Amino acid sequence: MKRYPLIADHGIVGDLQTVALVSDQGVVDWFAAPRFDSPGIFSALLDHDRGGYFRMSLDHPGATVKQLYYPDTAILVTRFMCPDGVGELMDWMPPDLTGRASRKHTLMRVVRCMRGTVRFNLECRPRFNFGRARHELTLDGQLATFRSAADSGFLQTDFALERDGEFDVRGSITLTSGGRAGAAFTVGGRDASPPSPANAEKIESQLWDTVGFWQDWVRTAHYRGRWPDMVHRSAITLKLLTYLPTGAPIAAATLGLPELVGGERNWDYRYTWIRDGSLSVRALLDLGFVEEAAAFTNWLTERVTERATGPASGTQPLQIMYRVDGDPWLPEEILDHFEGYRGSAPVRVGNAAVNQVQLDIYGEALYALTQGRGSSAPGPAIDAQPTYRGWQAISSMLDWLCDSWDSEDEGIWETRGGRQDFTYSRVMSWAAFDRGLRLASEFSRPADREQWRQARDAIFEQVMTRGWSQRRRALVQHYGGDVLDAALLLIPRVGLLSPSDPAWLSTLDAIDSGLVSDSLVYRYDPEASPDGLRGAEGTFSLCTFLHVDALARAGRTRQARFSFEKMLTYANHVGLFAEEIGPSGEQLGNFPQAFTHLSLIMAATTLDDALDRMRGGQGQP
Repeated sequence: MKRYPLIADHGIVGDLQTVALVSDQGVVDWFAAPRFDSPGIFSALLDHDRGGYFRMSLDHPGATVKQLYYPDTAILVTRFMCPDGVGELMDWMPPDLTGRASRKHTLMRVVRCMRGTVRFNLECRPRFNFGRARHELTLDGQLATFRSAADSGFLQTDFALERDGEFDVRGSITLTSGGRAGAAFTVGGRDASPPSPANAEKIESQLWDTVGFWQDWVRTAHYRGRWPDMVHRSAITLKLLTYLPTGAPIAAATLGLPELVGGERNWDYRYTWIRDGSLSVRALLDLGFVEEAAAFTNWLTERVTERATGPASGTQPLQIMYRVDGDPWLPEEILDHFEGYRGSAPVRVGNAAVNQVQLDIYGEALYALTQGRGSSAPGPAIDAQPTYRGWQAISSMLDWLCDSWDSEDEGIWETRGGRQDFTYSRVMSWAAFDRGLRLASEFSRPADREQWRQARDAIFEQVMTRGWSQRRRALVQHYGGDVLDAALLLIPRVGLLSPSDPAWLSTLDAIDSGLVSDSLVYRYDPEASPDGLRGAEGTFSLCTFLHVDALARAGRTRQARFSFEKMLTYANHVGLFAEEIGPSGEQLGNFPQAFTHLSLIMAATTLDDALDRMRGGQGQP
């Protein structure tokens, strides 16, 4: 097996509370449980020797491999082909639809021989708590039990297992055409009991139940545009990255995967960012996934409300990120015993950026809370009318923002190089007041509307004067500078400027010439705007899709379509994207990245609408 497969050489499976990454060699090299943000059990992607892995693969050195998803599901198929025959590995996690948090999670792995005769090998090497917790192994025929001080793991197979050293197990099985065998790895608490053995009939039933769940869910999507496969795959990925018990989406499935191999830009993205989750609401509604959008807005309302009325009153109304259950405690530590992906250290757990001030999140939060009304999706929309307690919290938050918006902050990109007057933060503060005024008017809620209106108008004037660079003929990253910022591509979406406003079109032209490389978009130039970190980075996939969205809104539909369809070719073999595209076309950063996939959906729906208008004679290419 490869020590460090490419980041893109993976698919993802999950049960709506956690996920596993499976390489195209049949290796589970990332799995944390019981939640997305729990310590890793299989973490070989961050340290091959110390992280642990679970391999099931064909025993043939010359085998070729093809990995794919069973259509419209999160069931991953890895097909091995060799002169002796064809074998398949199917990976999935049965979703727990009770909506209750659970410590028990099961990864199902079934191997089949499609033709000829094939031999599969199994290696199971769990390393609890990122390899920091020792475990005991007991082996009873086809059941291996791994127990650490806090966790248990159970491997059940229908073929013989044997010890592989003190802590691990291995096994192998030869299958002929039509034959199959299974393995189930289940995790639980320290005192958990082994699950009851699963016979072939039960495994088959679980498989088809899981197929039915995913295909029925995708069937509710209202997307009828030009790119259904990619849009549906992105929707499934967002669903996999959302914690069902609370409705909170995480930013990515992994931690520590580098933005530059060998560099220090290695972050933990297994948390819920206010920004990412808020922008996902529009994408979900446009696809008709009202239940998921409503679940997040309820979670968001709880976060807005708790600080307005709880013991933390007087602090900032919101943190930039939380754990999926709303816990604000995310201390950052370094796993100094891990070498990092291909030597990319440090490996960080937790995220110190939680303490940053990023004023844009208030605009994104209000944007989300007002998205339920006017949804273009058929069917019901979210009831956007705020409760009495909810409105009190929103009003208090905007009153706080009246006193705080004209302040320096760390900005959307979470730079660690000091605070600035970031233009994007002002733009989204404008959006916060704009949406707050709309809610107050629509639902006749009490508010200091005049103060909010004055703040909104003052921000607009400030952005258009201090945020404008005469040299660039564009709005720029921060006041007093000339650095371009792809975050500003959201300006026409939130409505600060019309897509046809000359100032916006000039900004779009500047971004085209300054940040775009063969249709791919950098978020900014770190050399021109130092962010406190060493090394360069690739193009930002989120920004590429935001650029498509902005081009389509500006009526540049041919350029938008070319850029969109070219970007789709950078997806991996199963339609997934990481955070960035490197200089050699490789995927970089944590994987898969929710922000990339939600922006893909946003771009696709906007571009479809623009192309439909053009076809109907209502627009220009």
